[in-house]
Amino acid sequence: MRRTIVTAAVLGLALCGVAGAYEAAPVTGGGSVSGQVKLAGAAPAPEKFEVTKDQEACGKDKVKPDLIVGAGGGLANAVVVVKASKGKPIAVPAEPVVFDQKGCEYKPHVLAFPAGSTVRVLNPDGVLHNVHVMGKANPEANKAMPKFKKQEDWKIEKPEWPIAVKCDAHPWMHAYWLSMDQPYYAVTDADGNFKITDLPAGDYEVELWHETLGKASQKITVQGGQDTKVAWEMKKG
Repeated sequence: MRRTIVTAAVLGLALCGVAGAYEAAPVTGGGSVSGQVKLAGAAPAPEKFEVTKDQEACGKDKVKPDLIVGAGGGLANAVVVVKASKGKPIAVPAEPVVFDQKGCEYKPHVLAFPAGSTVRVLNPDGVLHNVHVMGKANPEANKAMPKFKKQEDWKIEKPEWPIAVKCDAHPWMHAYWLSMDQPYYAVTDADGNFKITDLPAGDYEVELWHETLGKASQKITVQGGQDTKVAWEMKKG
């Protein structure tokens, strides 16, 4: 079932993003958008499952990360992308972006970064992990990380999202990377909150994406020097 979810999330959504080339330009008196993404309707109970391998490192049970709902129905790990064609430069970080596997769980579960970034995958568990990055525009890569190998770097050159990531040694481990070609995006926190800053004033389409709930579109108007507050919901299809 999990493999079906991963495949469905990727098919038709890979290579999503801004159509056309993004133009970097100074932003003076920009605005922002902030708020909360919530799950429409009642939140399901957290779904637990038993761990059957490497319990010394992984523990005896886990909670599925596919649909995490926080305070007041806030939806964790939803991606918010303002579809801007012009604005502040996108800055590739000088240091690698960290993606951890501690306790046989991927953290963060959804990781967004500028295209061209290096992702540093950590292995503090002392067990074998086998990291499988299932890119489409970026090459698919499958690398074993034995217990003595504490880190592995991936260079993600091209914009592409979502990129499914899984561990072939521990089938419950899965996550998503988002390699972005513009800087106006965010991943919601544990309570569904987000903020995106330094937007040029104007009207925008906003795309929401969640691994289980799919995608949705919203529209916003950003005023210079002001924070546009929003409250959005996503629902099961």
